[in-house]
Amino acid sequence: MSRDPQIRAATPEDLVWIHELRHRVYAQELGQHMPQPDRRLHDALDGGNVYLVAAQGPVRIGFVSLTPPWLGRYGLDKYLTRDGLPMLSEGGVFEVRLLTVEPRRRGTAVAPLLMYAALRWISSRGGRAVVAMGRTELLDMYLKVGLRPVGRTVRSGAVTFEVLTGEVAALTQVATTRYRTVLERFGSVVDWRLDMDRTPGADGCEHGGASFTAVGTDFRTLHRRHEVVAADVLDAWFPPAPGVGAALTEDAAWSARTSPPTGAEGLLSELAKTRALPVETLVAGAGSSDLIFRAFGRWLTPESRVLLLDPGYGEYAHVTERVIGCRVDRFRLHRRDGWRIDLARLASVVGAGRYDLVVVVNPNNPTGRHASATELRTLITAAPAGTRWWIDEAYLGYVDLAESLAPLAAVDPRVVVCTSLSKMYALSGVRAAFLVAEPATAALLRRWTPPWGVSLPAQLAAVAALRDPAYYRSRWLRTRTLRRRLATDLARVADTVVVEEGVANFLNLTLPYAGPSAARLVRECRRHDVYLRDLSPLSPQYEGRTVRVAVRDTAENARVVAAYGAALEALRPGSPRRRSAGSPARVAAGHAR
Repeated sequence: MSRDPQIRAATPEDLVWIHELRHRVYAQELGQHMPQPDRRLHDALDGGNVYLVAAQGPVRIGFVSLTPPWLGRYGLDKYLTRDGLPMLSEGGVFEVRLLTVEPRRRGTAVAPLLMYAALRWISSRGGRAVVAMGRTELLDMYLKVGLRPVGRTVRSGAVTFEVLTGEVAALTQVATTRYRTVLERFGSVVDWRLDMDRTPGADGCEHGGASFTAVGTDFRTLHRRHEVVAADVLDAWFPPAPGVGAALTEDAAWSARTSPPTGAEGLLSELAKTRALPVETLVAGAGSSDLIFRAFGRWLTPESRVLLLDPGYGEYAHVTERVIGCRVDRFRLHRRDGWRIDLARLASVVGAGRYDLVVVVNPNNPTGRHASATELRTLITAAPAGTRWWIDEAYLGYVDLAESLAPLAAVDPRVVVCTSLSKMYALSGVRAAFLVAEPATAALLRRWTPPWGVSLPAQLAAVAALRDPAYYRSRWLRTRTLRRRLATDLARVADTVVVEEGVANFLNLTLPYAGPSAARLVRECRRHDVYLRDLSPLSPQYEGRTVRVAVRDTAENARVVAAYGAALEALRPGSPRRRSAGSPARVAAGHAR
């Protein structure tokens, strides 16, 4: 048996030790609580807390407790009102509690390792902020990792605590820079058994597309593309229109070596004709991300106030919060409302005039819900004149292109509509997109567009695609049929899992509280070369238990269903694989209430 330090979610057996250690430390040693006859310490949050445990072989040496926001209450609620600590009412706040180490292991790396594990767990569930109570005599330890006092102290028994907080992104930055050497050492000696990667992604933005790591990012094993089901990205299941293939292959050597039209003039002209828009209102880009970075970088500063839907496409939070450093608020969507936008509530929030930019992805990714153009137009018309609206219509073809707000964007300086040609037109690989804005706004963005920003193959492909609307209408209709059949087949596998269909080329699966985490399901499906998307990092609204599945063709959808069924069976309590993996207790996995 390995003697390397192990980090894992608590098992039922661990919970007995945890309650006993809590009593030894917080009742007998520190005098925070009265000693109990059974020498175990519990509290009202134990039914929903998440415990992470550090162990050395069979010997448990420390633990930390996490209280997620979906529990609806925190340990701090016993000491402070929400008026006294209003951040507890904000979305995405996780409480870190009860960092506890066996006396003989204090002063070692156990406490920092547990703190880092807690940070990774919170980040993997979409956490944006951490709140904690730190004993005053240990305050320096907490300050070194990036936590900061909020100016409130709490007295509990004989112990005084400082209330601390920190943004998850900033804490991660501290951990991966200031403590990089320590983390690298952890990586070589720690047996990491949590359901998220030990280290965050390179840019801090969680994207889909892990399936390409199975194909091979060095492009030496491209044959693997026929073996892997890439249902973790929302690329089209169908090929591009026949004319696209002809345009790309007619003289591939010429299109590869030839500089394209400098400003994508032919593509803009085709867009103007097919979408009935003035060409001076159009700006082309190499995918919607190119346009997002370019436009937001021109419009926004760290002083800007931005409102994002939550859940919503992660690129917007990444650019506004992490790249530019804006002050970002979330407009929370709720499962109880079917994830639909409450337009009256949104109008009230925006009506105060606090926001420089409001971003609406419609249909929304990842919820799959759509708000009608009529309702959105009414909302925007009544909004303050100083608020700009960015409407992302990357998946609108799956609903109806007539629902576009592009005509409004062409005349209203407050509105910009961004449309990716990647997903709807099966052009993800060539990267093409456009935005619509009134002429002065569009002209400014064109001025900041580098020459040859859209490659010649991309321009050729996009123009050919736009010239075949009938082909794409038929594929979008077929997508609805495939999505409905996939939803039905997945629902038959397990009636405890909620299947949410939506309107675009994907659907979502929400696992029961007593089931495996979304991360574990995704990981298990990969054993079958089927890649799904864990939505947990996008939003705490998903509670670590929602998976997105892209619609594929009939054969690949059948593989998705089979892998999903096999994964649920493998993760079922009592299964050989579940036992060998050291499955977490229900309370430890964060699926109990």
